[in-house]
Parts: sequence; structure tokens; C-alpha cells
Amino acid sequence: MSVLLFSHRACLHHDMGPYHPECPDRLRAVLRALEAEEFSDLIRDEAPQATVEQLIRVHPQRYVEAILAIRPEPDEVVPLDGDTLMNWGSAEAALRAAGAAVAGVDAVCRNEVRRVFCAVRPPGHHAEPAKPMGFCLFANAAVAARHAQVAHGLTRIAVVDFDVHHGNGTQACFEQDATLFYASSHQSPCYPGTGEAHETGVGNIVNAPLPPGADGAAFRKAWADRLLPALDAFAPELLIVSAGFDAHARDPLAQLRVREADFGWLTTELCRIADRHCGGRLVSLLEGGYDLDALASSAATHVRALMQS
Repeated sequence: MSVLLFSHRACLHHDMGPYHPECPDRLRAVLRALEAEEFSDLIRDEAPQATVEQLIRVHPQRYVEAILAIRPEPDEVVPLDGDTLMNWGSAEAALRAAGAAVAGVDAVCRNEVRRVFCAVRPPGHHAEPAKPMGFCLFANAAVAARHAQVAHGLTRIAVVDFDVHHGNGTQACFEQDATLFYASSHQSPCYPGTGEAHETGVGNIVNAPLPPGADGAAFRKAWADRLLPALDAFAPELLIVSAGFDAHARDPLAQLRVREADFGWLTTELCRIADRHCGGRLVSLLEGGYDLDALASSAATHVRALMQS
């Protein structure tokens, strides 16, 4: 099955300084893995920039304008919080990351392809409506979901998130709107300290926290027993995936023990639900993953499953 890959070289220009784990080499590792012969059938395109109009469906206009106005000098890095910073390339990278998500929605809703993978950065699932945090500037998945509703007339949009860190930003954007659904597996306790099972929004939020040390079997059980049935019951018209690979056993920022095969299993299950309810429409966005080898092999496994399912 044809899969459309969005990326852009501008996403490599976002650099939060030496030794920061969310570094340009993350994207380089993913793109290098996707150059293998088995991925020669990927359709490749450049991510466009999101427009202010698209962003303000999720973020206040004053917030968007404030972020885009931060244009540091070439040798300068501006901190927004303790671990989220901007350099000269950050604003365009953030626009490309959100723009890839929007373009992915357009592609699947126009029936150009059924699956999309956006290899972009910065990630988005920690960005709250008026607050950057957790390496994130704009809530890429939420921006994509709102675009699907406004531009394509879809009404029921689901975001599922298997990053090791809870997507507090996506949840904050969704939790008062029953037309949007958010499901997440993540380590708890862990940054950002949200995502407990009792956080249910208006019945549209489903969290499955996992304790440090939980392995692939526990990860699969959380999805098979709790998250996938809830997603199936919601019956979305479009499925957006926050694909973070930092639940991998080798990742340095958390303590779950998930492996590539577990990510592949979940991707296949998500594709089945997309086929059942969404006409196959699935848009996947790169989130976390900080061991370069584990990130590259996990992302390749994910894209392979998108191509084969």
C-alpha cells in the first residue's frame, strides 16, 4: 500500500543547543532508516507551512503571533521554559511540522493515499493552547484534527498516542469537545505528571498509565483491553497517531521496556480500526524517541506496518 511521507529540511534547522535530547540528529536517523530499499515505494513530499488561520483553530492568535515573532540571532537560543527553546530555525520548523499534519489530512481526505507518516520536528503533543512545553511549540495533532473538521467536514476525529510521555497538550485541546477523542498509553509517574485513568474529559479521553519497567506485554494489554476497544466504540472518521518511540527499552528519558515488534503490532491494529471506520484514513506524526538507533528502527517498523496493513 502506498504511504505518503512528509518531511522538510527546515525541521533540521530547529536546534535547542548542545546535548539537548530533542536534536536534529533524531530526524536524520529516521530519514536515514527510511532510505532503505524496502521503503523505495514511499511517496515523498515536502511539508508545507501551516497558516496562522490553521493554527488559531487550536491556539489563541496572540500566542501564535508571539511564538512566530521569536526569531533569535544565528548564534542565539531563547528559552521558553526549562527544556523548550527556540533558535533561528525554530519558527519555520514548527510551521512545517504543523503543516505536514494538515497536508497529511488533506491527502487522506482527498483519497490521494490512505496512510501518511510525517517525519518532522519539533513534536507537538505537550503544547497546550496557550503554553509551549515539553519540547513542543504547536499542538500538531490537534491542529490537524480541527483542520479535518473545518476543511473536510468530518465530525469525529480520534488521536491516539503511544509516546512514553502523556500528551497533556492534546488532551487539553480535546477534553471539552465530544467530537474529538484522545487515547494514550504512557509511563506514570513521569513527565508531565498528567494522564491518570480518572482524567476522562467529557467521556472522550481514555488514559492507560503504565508503571516504570512495564514491558511490551503490558503495553499490548493496555491497548488491547482498554484503549483499542474505546477507540473502536468511538468510531472515528479519521485517525491521527502521535507516534512517539520513547517507550522503547533503550530510550534514556523513561523506563518502559517496549520493543520494535510491539510498535509494529499496535500500528497494524490501528490500521485495522482505520479501515473499519475511517475508510483507511490514518495520519501519523513523529513525536518523541531519544535513543537514535532505537528511534530509527522503531520508526522503520511503524512505517513498514503502515505500508503492509
